[in-house]
Amino acid sequence: MNITKENVDALNAVVKVDIVAEDYQTKVTEVLQDYRKKANIPGFRKGHVPMGMVKKQYGKSIMIDEVNKLLQESLNKFLTEEKLDILGNPIPRVQEDFSWDTETFSFEFELGLAPEFTVDLSAKKKITQYNIVADDALIDKEVENLQSRYGKMNTLDAVTEDANVTGTFVNEEKEINKKSTISLADLKGKTNLKKFVGAKVGEVIDLKTKGLFSDEHKLEGTLGLSHDEIYGLDIKVSFTVEEITVTELAELDQELFDKLFVDGSVKSVTELRNRIKEDAEKQFLAQGDQQLLNAVTEYLVENTKFELPAEFLQKWLATAGEKEMTAEEAAEEYAKSEKGLRYQLIEGKIMKDNDIKLDYAELVDYAKGFIRTQMAQFGNMNPEEKELDDIAARILGNQDEAKRLQEQLISHKLLTFYKENITFKTKEVTYEGFIKEVYK
Repeated sequence: MNITKENVDALNAVVKVDIVAEDYQTKVTEVLQDYRKKANIPGFRKGHVPMGMVKKQYGKSIMIDEVNKLLQESLNKFLTEEKLDILGNPIPRVQEDFSWDTETFSFEFELGLAPEFTVDLSAKKKITQYNIVADDALIDKEVENLQSRYGKMNTLDAVTEDANVTGTFVNEEKEINKKSTISLADLKGKTNLKKFVGAKVGEVIDLKTKGLFSDEHKLEGTLGLSHDEIYGLDIKVSFTVEEITVTELAELDQELFDKLFVDGSVKSVTELRNRIKEDAEKQFLAQGDQQLLNAVTEYLVENTKFELPAEFLQKWLATAGEKEMTAEEAAEEYAKSEKGLRYQLIEGKIMKDNDIKLDYAELVDYAKGFIRTQMAQFGNMNPEEKELDDIAARILGNQDEAKRLQEQLISHKLLTFYKENITFKTKEVTYEGFIKEVYK
């Protein structure tokens, strides 16, 4: 057997595999002998079928099978030994004059080669790293939410501006029949507010979905529709009032503090506000980190220039799936996935050049940390190590879960690396300012 590689250009190559009879004949003979022992052919005792008959009946199919096995093994071994960094999988070239009615065979495979490139981490245009702070307005709102959550619900005879109204929304055309509770504070505009104020149980209020709420996303849960369905929704709905309540806010006293923090760690409004600020900014830190990772990813993809074997990859995509694509479909799929492929290559390059590795022990520790956090949310602050080990083993035994955690850990390692090696422009913003600036 002989295997050779010819470079077409920097991104494409062809591997030729020549196989002769002596490469596969011994294995074919072994399989035929095994077949002979097991073959059930009328007129012959089991194990006494003439080899010539076995060969005539099974010889060609066994030979084809063994040649294909040898071909795949040899090709994989060659790619490994030559340390070829390929994209996709080798694509066999169709040979019009190919025949199995011979003893020698030549196969050709097209390869798409990964490009050579360097990654420059000295961002010429500084990437913004957001420091998200919880301002007084956010803390005030959260304090009120806590007071409302632990407050007393009082029933009213008629709707007031601070009331909560429970009722049923109906629109026959859209098949809407949904019981919901709305807060008048969420309504948009004085017109909608006037329709509700003064209404009593049993009254029917005619409304328009467009401009009903300050946040139109509230339509989703209120009407029981999907996110796509509420987009641009402009229909009439009727609302039948069924219950009117108002929340009497809980007092900001020790009784409330102990309900919120059972360890007794909060003893004043100031301490409560500090805890809210601390907890909120922990969450904001995670959001800020995710945004920073996204921004670095975007920057690296846009500013790390290299060519890809686009024609090869489109050809590979056309045949790689369960259903074969047309050339047009493959080109469309490639356009969708090119950006992701570029970042995969950049990420791999950064990890290789900077010896960023991931071992199983690290993945286990990361999984246990994730589990510990989840258990703490349900009140289990000190789980036993064996319990954590058992749960981690079960999670990592699931291929999809293991892959998800692995990707998260790699992202964490890369983010740490970026923070240490890239100079960012730091900007302090409120959470509202962060949302407006990043998702504008």
